[in-house]
Amino acid sequence: MATEKKPDHAGVIAFPPLLFLGTLLVALLLRYVFPTPLLPSTTALFIGAALVLTGVTTLLLSFREMIRHRTTINPGGTTTTIVSNGVYRFTRNPMYLSLTLIYLGVSVAANAWWGLLLLLPLLIVVQKGIIEREEHYLTRKFGNEYLRYKAQVRRWL
Repeated sequence: MATEKKPDHAGVIAFPPLLFLGTLLVALLLRYVFPTPLLPSTTALFIGAALVLTGVTTLLLSFREMIRHRTTINPGGTTTTIVSNGVYRFTRNPMYLSLTLIYLGVSVAANAWWGLLLLLPLLIVVQKGIIEREEHYLTRKFGNEYLRYKAQVRRWL
């Protein structure tokens, strides 16, 4: 009797940057059709720029650690090691945190408060369709090594 070999990837439902970008485009379209500015333009731009800058910095630091450890950045790819250095000491998902900060920054800068409304459903999809699948895959692949890391570092912050 042959045993079924599980695929060596997480089986995420979508490429995360496309989920964030698609949702952001919907928010910007809704902002165009139904403008709802809540902040003065200068304030919105300042706050938005700070969020985007923080998100991009965190994303670049995440990339650096993944490249340094020679493992995939692509959530649909094969993970070769658990990265727990750098920003991965503070969050298990710095790339998703980064995408969230960038998404928020663009939404705020554009005074597209629809983006805030759409953020919760987006994060539920990311949580259920990507992060939980990745966690299941990493537990299956790395066992106790990943479970120890998971016990020490929060999922988001």
